[in-house]
Amino acid sequence: MSSLLDTLPADERGRLRHGRSGALLASAPILATASDRRVFGDGWIFERKLDGVRVLAVRDTSGVRLLSRTGRRLDATYPEVVAALEAQECADFTVDGEVVAYIDGRTDFARLQRRMGIDDARRARATGVAVTYHLFDLLRLDGADLTSVSLRSRKSLLRRALSFRAPLRFTTHRNAGGRELLDRACADGWEGLIAKRAAGRYEPRRSTGWLKLKCQRGQEFVVGGYTEPSGSRVGFGALLLGHYEDGRLRYAGKVGTGWDHATLVALRRRLDEAAIPRSPFADVVRERAPHWTEPRLVAQIAFTEWTRDGMLRHPRYLGLREDRDPAEVVRERPV
Repeated sequence: MSSLLDTLPADERGRLRHGRSGALLASAPILATASDRRVFGDGWIFERKLDGVRVLAVRDTSGVRLLSRTGRRLDATYPEVVAALEAQECADFTVDGEVVAYIDGRTDFARLQRRMGIDDARRARATGVAVTYHLFDLLRLDGADLTSVSLRSRKSLLRRALSFRAPLRFTTHRNAGGRELLDRACADGWEGLIAKRAAGRYEPRRSTGWLKLKCQRGQEFVVGGYTEPSGSRVGFGALLLGHYEDGRLRYAGKVGTGWDHATLVALRRRLDEAAIPRSPFADVVRERAPHWTEPRLVAQIAFTEWTRDGMLRHPRYLGLREDRDPAEVVRERPV
């Protein structure tokens, strides 16, 4: 057992398990639950909510592997992250974090889109888009499974186990927070906060031990069709959006803003490739001459609120989520 693991309290050392592979751990990341909660007692920590792509990284005797939350390999998409992890003195770990792109000190999901989906390291570097890998959790170290150890101890080990030089960054936290801290975060242009139980274990599911406190409403939606463009617009007019409920794709409205010319053209190509003859929605879609697509694209959408009949008010397109399984997209109901 490494000397770092020896620094754990005796009761937490007793929770360590050995022999599980990093790939198995990385296949099921913990997911945060949306929440309107604003009052927290002791026992919570607060991190910045990042607007990027969730990435789990494994280093073992087979080398470094980057994995999306759905298990897709991302090594060639973010080769500089692979290189930084290969250069670590520690040679056996699994970490959890988020890859982001910055503009003027703020994370910018649209900029990150230029790197997402690229599977060639040279092309990824040629985009000129610099990325940062924010690390916020440590799942395995020197052959020991840490998922049953408290979050506070996991973060302490993470800070000491790795060297944080660009493009790696340790995700700091506050030990107290709530409405006032969230208000400051929103005023600074952040996406929001993630509240986490300091004593919590790492659970491979959506957990109420991690809560998303957002500055604005937003979530992923499945694209099930589109309308034709009008006037001088190219590509399409609006995307038809939905979410799953009891295995059925429920219609949630359309989004017609948030893209540039290049995005309209590129998205239209992907929509044409996914064309199907009938609506994938369980509800009637009252649009004139809509085109239907196989529900395989997932879009990140910002909006102001839900209407009483389950439609989005003032939606805005932010980008595609290549790391989301469409079948897992449901309406987020804050706890």
